Amino acid sequence: MSGVVDLGDLCRQMTPRLADGVYVYCTFSDFRLPGGLEPICTFREAEGLTAIVGRREAEAASLPYVFPCRLITLAVHSSLDAVGFLARITDRLARAGIACNAVAAFHHDHLFVPEERAEETLQILRNLASEQGNG
Repeated sequence: MSGVVDLGDLCRQMTPRLADGVYVYCTFSDFRLPGGLEPICTFREAEGLTAIVGRREAEAASLPYVFPCRLITLAVHSSLDAVGFLARITDRLARAGIACNAVAAFHHDHLFVPEERAEETLQILRNLASEQGNG
């Protein structure tokens, strides 16, 4: 199953969707997840294992965390070899002063943005999609 490659089509079809809940970033220098922890994403770095988990889950496990954020999924099936999609999005968010941590998965791209700026981010993304539809 191949994804969309054309940048204009990607922007037009992105259909941003805000997930419920708040996520946070935790890190484990011993590369071990605590038992029962169910992260939405992990990444192994030289310094340790990063896990993105629900804030409630982190707090229930008494884990230190940073960056309370909301998850926005771009519902277009973006090709892994598409060029410029996340660059266009992150550029637009950067102009608005919105931090964005992006995760590219097989089917979709996912954005973690500051909790308090999630609705604003959705509007910026919708505006970008609309601009592409008119251009």
